[in-house]
Amino acid sequence: MAKTLFSSFHFNDTEDDCDPPLGYGKEAAVTKCQEVPWSDMEDCAFMDLFSSSYGSCQENSMEEKSELFENQQPDDFKQNDFCHKILHSEIQPNFDARNHGEDIHSQVSGLGKPLEDKALSFSAASLELLANYERGFKKTREEAFNDLSYENNVGHQKLTMEEILRVAGERFIQFSTKKEDGISMFIHPYGSSLSGLSIDEARDVELVYILLVAAENVGCQHFDFASKMITRCLWMASDSGTPVQRIAYYFAIALQERIYRETGRIMSEKIKQSMKCLALETNITFLASHQELPFTQVMQFAGIQCIIENVTTATKIHLVDLQIRSGIQWTALMQGLSEWHEHPIKSLKLTAVGTTDQLYIEATGQRLLSFAESLNLPFSFKAVYLTDMKDFKEDLLNIEAGETVVVYSFLILRTMVSRPGCIENLMGAIRRLRPVLMVLVEVDVNHNSPSFVDRFIEALLFYSSYFDCLEDCMERSSQSRMNLEGIYFGQGILNIVATEGQERTNRNVKTDVWRAFFARFGMIEIGLSESSWYQANLVLKQFVHGSSCTLEHNGKGLVVGWKGTPIHSLTTWKFS
Repeated sequence: MAKTLFSSFHFNDTEDDCDPPLGYGKEAAVTKCQEVPWSDMEDCAFMDLFSSSYGSCQENSMEEKSELFENQQPDDFKQNDFCHKILHSEIQPNFDARNHGEDIHSQVSGLGKPLEDKALSFSAASLELLANYERGFKKTREEAFNDLSYENNVGHQKLTMEEILRVAGERFIQFSTKKEDGISMFIHPYGSSLSGLSIDEARDVELVYILLVAAENVGCQHFDFASKMITRCLWMASDSGTPVQRIAYYFAIALQERIYRETGRIMSEKIKQSMKCLALETNITFLASHQELPFTQVMQFAGIQCIIENVTTATKIHLVDLQIRSGIQWTALMQGLSEWHEHPIKSLKLTAVGTTDQLYIEATGQRLLSFAESLNLPFSFKAVYLTDMKDFKEDLLNIEAGETVVVYSFLILRTMVSRPGCIENLMGAIRRLRPVLMVLVEVDVNHNSPSFVDRFIEALLFYSSYFDCLEDCMERSSQSRMNLEGIYFGQGILNIVATEGQERTNRNVKTDVWRAFFARFGMIEIGLSESSWYQANLVLKQFVHGSSCTLEHNGKGLVVGWKGTPIHSLTTWKFS
């Protein structure tokens, strides 16, 4: 039986800065992938791999999307109630209304101007990603509204974040496309059918509805009308209000910035200054997020368990941490290794790679050295500083004969998707290290679509789930929570929504894309053991809202989500 990581250790017990967020089965048999020389990949082929539809830089045509839905089983749609409702209302008869490359509704230059007949490309263009988005909408349309009516009579139960998004999406589809005598019915989004909602919920629905209208018109480059909608959003939204108000605030700011960029203006100095001020308390923010949000600890414990299982006979271990942060996960590994008696560790080395915050990395090293000393563990720490990850070379690590090498990549490869040369060089160097294991943690969502509309919706769904998690797990008045939303999520939303080209660095991709990418040069995915899954579930039990954090199998990997929405993925790899 594989060695199991101690169950008594808690990351929360260590006084350290921490990383920011972002059933058990037997291990599946390893499937060997055909090796493809990494050096043979051209930039075009590389970017094809990371395009929105996975495997092609061009999006699927409307006909292909229509065929996709025709081939779906009914149960698949029931698992995605938002898409199910849209598909069975006005959308289905209109798949061929517009060519795929065009934007959302037909052009709108002012509030009073009617929409054209071909007004459904927003929903149709985004229908595929909504259908495939792994959300947990379990109720049918009739059940949902019956519940609303029932709750209104016997005691109203507050709508969840995802329910507000669903209702707002329905209102957007329904009310922005209906006509009377050729005039678009741009109606108040919470009409008689939503009479069961509270005033606050109705306002949240209206806010999301207006945000969708604003995004639609930004995509169509109808900036005058979009600016009016954004102004309305910002008047209703708040960076310290409800989760819906906060998410709308950051998305409205991002839409406003996109307009500024496309019209030659620059971001408001007030916005720049507020973001600069937020960046002053990052260490406290990291610690709070690590202690109060479940995602990081789940992935760290499961990942460390996998490392222990793959170095059971090693006496000299060399860890390579790409872009190290606090390094707190290594304290867990150290404690696990210190309990070994059959094969005592002769040397444990950690090479930390970093491109920023040299003093912070050195402080991390000192803390780890002190911790290892307290365990009488032979440990050494080395930092490798690079101005750019494209300069990474294997000879910088000083790997010695007899050392068992493990590479740990935590939320770093996603930053290189837009830079083929950089990630090509890095992975080539890692391959030459011949590690026994590479642990990969990434964000499990597609933020790399060339379509602004698709990217906007994916980001809205993803960040809404994260903000919902923050609402449950952190106090609304918490300064760390405000910093987390303002610095990391606010900046991430801004980058996804407002920028294009090389400037758009926030290009998260789904796990299947990484699988195809790694297969190109002979990497083999290995399954997580029962012990790794046990550790992940054990961590969740330590959190008050751990039951809302979902653990799902994705092939041989682990996907950590919030109420059914994928957030992060953990996969482990070997080289053939």
